[in-house]
Amino acid sequence: MLLETAVPGATIFGSEFLGTLILILLGCGVVANNLLPKSKGHANAPGSLQINWGWGFGVMFGVYAAYKTGGHLNPAVTVGLAIAGKDLAPGIPATAGNITIYILAQFAGAFVGAVLCWLAYKQHYDEDCDPALKLGTFATGPEVRNPLWNTITEAIGTWVLVLWVILSGFTQGVKIGPLAVGLLIVSIGASLGGPTGYAINPARDLSPRIAHAVLPIKGKGDSDWGYAWVPVVGPMIGAVLAALTYSIFW
Repeated sequence: MLLETAVPGATIFGSEFLGTLILILLGCGVVANNLLPKSKGHANAPGSLQINWGWGFGVMFGVYAAYKTGGHLNPAVTVGLAIAGKDLAPGIPATAGNITIYILAQFAGAFVGAVLCWLAYKQHYDEDCDPALKLGTFATGPEVRNPLWNTITEAIGTWVLVLWVILSGFTQGVKIGPLAVGLLIVSIGASLGGPTGYAINPARDLSPRIAHAVLPIKGKGDSDWGYAWVPVVGPMIGAVLAALTYSIFW
């Protein structure tokens, strides 16, 4: 009987878990460094562009860490590749079982990465400040709240990301792929990140939002669950549209 994949499930889980953990630790960390008032990064914070670069580097290093599985770090990437008829990575076909392992690992890694970010900034989270700033270090939120248009924004940003991943073949390892996707994340943030903070990744937003809800953060306020579906649904719509675009034009 043929095996489902040449790569063991435990290896798939571990690779995506570690890569996504690094992504969220560095990504949420750069936001915390900018937003939390007592942080050394806050006093001279250059603002959104530094945050874009922080997320871009987080993606790059996360992809390098997860090279065995293609460094998806994002359920939208995994689903987009599967719908486009691509393997998830060399030796890893897009079966239901493999997709499930990828996604579970991404959500788990994102949660642990958010917890580690909180531990790194624990004393700063204990300081009194606007609860919205504390939530903003974990999860995204819109500048103009309109669920329909916020979802469209997230879908467009994710469409750019996933379409590029499909077309590029998502180069791994020591090649230029991780750097290229990191630069793409910076570009998407600088161009399309203003309206919603550009989650473009369900695991990036939902798991840290859950961490915010369960961690003992002083004066944290609520976790804005009314908005939580937008950075999940929008990216998944974008992933489907990217796969359809690939099917139509390529």
